[in-house]
Amino acid sequence: MSADSMGFASRGLAVRGVRMSLGGRSIIDGVDLIAPAGSVTALVGPNGAGKTTLLRGVAGLLPLSAGSVRFGGDDLLGLSRRGRARVVAVVEQELSTEASLSVRDAVELGRTPHRPLLAASAGDDAAVVAEALATVGMEGFADRQLESLSGGERQRVHLARALAQQPRLMLLDEPTNHLDIRAQLSTLALLRRLARNSVTVIAALHDLTLAATYADHVVVLAEGRVVASGPPGDVLTAPVIHDVYGVQATVLQHPGTGRPVIAFAPEEDS
Repeated sequence: MSADSMGFASRGLAVRGVRMSLGGRSIIDGVDLIAPAGSVTALVGPNGAGKTTLLRGVAGLLPLSAGSVRFGGDDLLGLSRRGRARVVAVVEQELSTEASLSVRDAVELGRTPHRPLLAASAGDDAAVVAEALATVGMEGFADRQLESLSGGERQRVHLARALAQQPRLMLLDEPTNHLDIRAQLSTLALLRRLARNSVTVIAALHDLTLAATYADHVVVLAEGRVVASGPPGDVLTAPVIHDVYGVQATVLQHPGTGRPVIAFAPEEDS
């Protein structure tokens, strides 16, 4: 490991030798991954690569068969569930609908780890919840029932709940799922702002161009293993995309940002 990567490991997230199995089948096979502190790391790969499973393992929601997960130099999985919730927030792809909750109440659940056990709302909870809703553009929906919202609106509420946790590490599984393009861009820009404010962000993404546009660091996962990792321009290359996804791609350069833009060749009709 280089001196630079050792520094990243001590300040950010360091996943070492992680193996995970579900139903007796190996899903994650010896993953080593570093997410630099205060950055946006995009986790990309085809369906079935193990992105969701890995994120849930890092969050302590699924058990590891082997390996370690450290954040800021500390054993993340060695923390109590409550202690871990003060550090890491998770936004999952599959959204549950708490039918009896208002939007405000759903977001306020993010404050639970910061309260004494069985305590009601603390003094600053209302302000934190209001700020989280405003950040995702949902302040006008606070009194709506969660079940009445569209999929994209619910996605933003779940993001607000994660923000209300005031985490230092945020794990997101397809955070642009259900969102239109404007909301996708707004969400990913928000993640970049969070990173600039010392939140380490890891987001599983399907759209490679969005990953290249907004991520500081990209990790490519295939069949439960890390295939490549590093800056977007070094990782999202035509050979890597072909090897992992089995498609032909041309990697262009955005005239404004200089970041990669991926163009795919259409498949020929058989």
